[in-house]
Amino acid sequence: MHTDVLVIGGGQAGLAVAFFLSRRNIPYLVLDKGREIGEVWRRRYDSLTLFTPRNYSELPGMRLAGDPDGFPVKDEIAAALKQYAEDHQLNVRLATEVLTLRKADGEFLAETNRGAFTARQVIVATGPFQAPWVPPMASRLDPDVVQLHSAHYRNPADLKPGTALVIGGGNSGAQIAAELAASRRVILSAAHRVTFFPLTIAGRSVFRWFDALGILNAPTESRIGRIVRKRPDPVFGFELKRLLAANRITLKPKAVRAEGRTVQFADGTVAEADNVIWATGFRFDYSWLQISGALDAEGKPIHERGVSPVGGLYYVGLPWQTSRNSALIGGVGRDAEAIVRRIAADCGGTDRAGLTPIYSG
Repeated sequence: MHTDVLVIGGGQAGLAVAFFLSRRNIPYLVLDKGREIGEVWRRRYDSLTLFTPRNYSELPGMRLAGDPDGFPVKDEIAAALKQYAEDHQLNVRLATEVLTLRKADGEFLAETNRGAFTARQVIVATGPFQAPWVPPMASRLDPDVVQLHSAHYRNPADLKPGTALVIGGGNSGAQIAAELAASRRVILSAAHRVTFFPLTIAGRSVFRWFDALGILNAPTESRIGRIVRKRPDPVFGFELKRLLAANRITLKPKAVRAEGRTVQFADGTVAEADNVIWATGFRFDYSWLQISGALDAEGKPIHERGVSPVGGLYYVGLPWQTSRNSALIGGVGRDAEAIVRRIAADCGGTDRAGLTPIYSG
């Protein structure tokens, strides 16, 4: 099957791209390996709540029901993405996994579990959450220690009785640790100093302040962008902070070694755990992208603001693609529109909205 633009990935980045391609009447097809739109969100842990309010968690042409300043839960986002695709009649083919992507004679060839697809241009929109990463020390823990990555943890019922060690001090680790503290002893290991940001300041979302101060969309290579990029993300909200102050959760530094049921930390202290949740993030996996010059020595995309040096290859949804906002639901639309506008000149598309941009600047 042939199309002008092939979009790989049907999450928020791929759907935002499809929205803008549709507006310009550019023939396209989105391929996603999931069996339903929003599946990645539905698979996350049950209590997952976004730290961005609804009005900063919307794609272009989307409105989330409920308090705009309230914080959506993961199933709400999953349902909204599915409804978004239906409302805008986006061309998405599900249960279709891209196994290899190659380029020859000026055309891209995607081999999938459902046959081959060719295209003049490709937008990779697989997002930052590709391959859950667990450090090698995990293999040295006893088999009777329950181990789950945060991508596979659902709720406290997944664990056996006893102490839970959550390794990873980001927002997912903080939320999971707080949830588990209601029923058991919890230890949280963070590789960096945990800092906290309020969800609201003076009755307004902290993201409204970030936006007003130019932080949210500050270009990656700007002075503000470089400063923010160097710092670990803060934990949004104060629930974890309150639990630490009440000694309901014990905070430890980076976990450096494991053996049996014991984990050692960077300060030399140790702890025994019956359960370990690895909130250690994700790694890129572009092993399927078999195009010379597309990836660097570490297997990461080579690009400038989402534009690959390989002609006709683009990205949307990469962390810090253009700003801090790039990998967030509310920010991915800006990058999607920019990439589609660049493609439109080559594809000869027209814009039903008269080429009026949704995002300025």
